[in-house]
Amino acid sequence: MDGDTADRPASVAPGRPGGLSKPELIGIVAGLMALNAIAIDIMLPALGAIAEATGLVEAGAPRDNRQQLVIFAFVLGFGAPQLVWGPITDRFGRRAPLFIGLIGYVATALLCVIIREFWVLLAARFLQGIFASGARIVASAVVRDLFAGRSMASFMSLVMTIFMIIPIIAPAIGQLILFVAPWEGIFLVLAFWGLLMLGWTWLRLPETLPPEARRPLNLRSAADAYLQVIRSPVSFGYMCAAGVVFGALFAFIASSEQVFRDVFDQGDSFAFWFAGIAVALAIANFSNSRLVERLGMRRISHTALVLFILCSAALTVTTLVFGENLARFFPIFALAFACFGMMGSNFSALAMEPLGKIAGTASAAYGFATTLMSSLIGLVIGAQFDGTTVPLTAGFTALGIAALIIVLITEKGRLFSAR
Repeated sequence: MDGDTADRPASVAPGRPGGLSKPELIGIVAGLMALNAIAIDIMLPALGAIAEATGLVEAGAPRDNRQQLVIFAFVLGFGAPQLVWGPITDRFGRRAPLFIGLIGYVATALLCVIIREFWVLLAARFLQGIFASGARIVASAVVRDLFAGRSMASFMSLVMTIFMIIPIIAPAIGQLILFVAPWEGIFLVLAFWGLLMLGWTWLRLPETLPPEARRPLNLRSAADAYLQVIRSPVSFGYMCAAGVVFGALFAFIASSEQVFRDVFDQGDSFAFWFAGIAVALAIANFSNSRLVERLGMRRISHTALVLFILCSAALTVTTLVFGENLARFFPIFALAFACFGMMGSNFSALAMEPLGKIAGTASAAYGFATTLMSSLIGLVIGAQFDGTTVPLTAGFTALGIAALIIVLITEKGRLFSAR
């Protein structure tokens, strides 16, 4: 589907009362993607309380880096199952797998409410990640069913602008819940969000994959589809670059509470500092939606990647020389994070563009590879936290350089192209 026809998503549901407008489609896709974000970000203020309540640490004991596993258990569950969800959505369409994922997401959130053992909680979080990955695959596949190229990048930037409201408010919501209720209330909020999206999509989201476009569900068909992803130099290259550089995103999310509480002594105002970072990211996503159809995905994302490296390196050097300083750290770090808004949707669109006929499988491959790589990288960097921001920003610099090398290889040495 070309960019001109792709801008009319209501056309995919002829005969539905009122059709589906583009703003509503943006809201649905953002809401489905937010299942993942809210399951991570709303937890951040509660990690210490969860660690104490489930027996990981004694009450009042120093924070334990293993509390980050509450985040990474979900992320790891979110990763590999996408390889299964992708072919399923290409065979059975988008709606049925979506509903299975949403029902499972709600059920595992409610299960977490009654668990009182840390490692059992991690298992439930892993399961929740599996179900969330199904919803995420459907969201990406629906967008690729309807859009391509720069239109897809523009649409996804608008989605990400709305989506970024969740990281902005989720830690604050988590903190507010802890003021009036125990940590179990956070999982009740996750269950409510899942139920909300289940009702909305059941009533309003049409099937975007017609029967004649569906692929058989067998091992050979799935393997052939995944081989198409690997054999496409652009798809494979940008998938790898995104997986590497987004390790920085997961590293910060996992250690953000420790950075603002322990390094900068910000206490309960952590949620507001985290929100400030998310606002910078949202502004960048919105700007990308306005610029990408004029300037192109490569020109914007390559510039953002170079800027990300420069900001990260500057923070590392200045911290080593002058020490920790929140007034210096925050604006440069926020600028570095804004670069993700200029890379994320563009890298995704570049990777997905050649694979429109296998959108579900392509989305699964991209989601699996990027989530697995970035979560494992983020876990390693987050575990290096030593009471300073240096391991974090030095890790950012190294990941940015590695991603730039991958992009250079993918583009055969040509950067900033208008293509």
